[in-house]
Amino acid sequence: MARKPKKPLNMTTLLQSTTGTLAHIQAKTNSLTILADIVRQICPDLPEEVWHIANFHQETLVIEIKSPVWGQRLQFERNRICQQLAQQTHGELSKIAIRVNPKGFVAEQKLQTKASQQSLNQTAQSEFRPNKQAGEHFAEIAQTAPKGLKEKLEKLARAAKNK
Repeated sequence: MARKPKKPLNMTTLLQSTTGTLAHIQAKTNSLTILADIVRQICPDLPEEVWHIANFHQETLVIEIKSPVWGQRLQFERNRICQQLAQQTHGELSKIAIRVNPKGFVAEQKLQTKASQQSLNQTAQSEFRPNKQAGEHFAEIAQTAPKGLKEKLEKLARAAKNK
């Protein structure tokens, strides 16, 4: 049995090789970024967060959209995008498939909503800080208030005076 060399392989040789899984992934990633740039140039008003290039196979480029409204915007530019794709890829890609996939974007929305809820909770907690003057007003109002409300107003007045 032959011994394996102990010298580690250089990463650049793996990336520059034309065969193998890593080279295939790198080539496809580069192709997807070039295709995304083509779509960005033709539709500059289309926000980055509502679309992405999902894949390409045979002669078709698959673009996933967040909502049908943005899909309709891409439909208007379909012919221009197809012409540009055919020129850039030398006829390899000549069709576009626009897919509406709102679930593909759900994870981003959940992260954004959690962050916004946390910031709202922090601002809501930090906004109400009664000062001494407010405490005096609470004490004045508590004198004429009913029993249950009077206790709560007095508690607020004490809290304001302590701060």
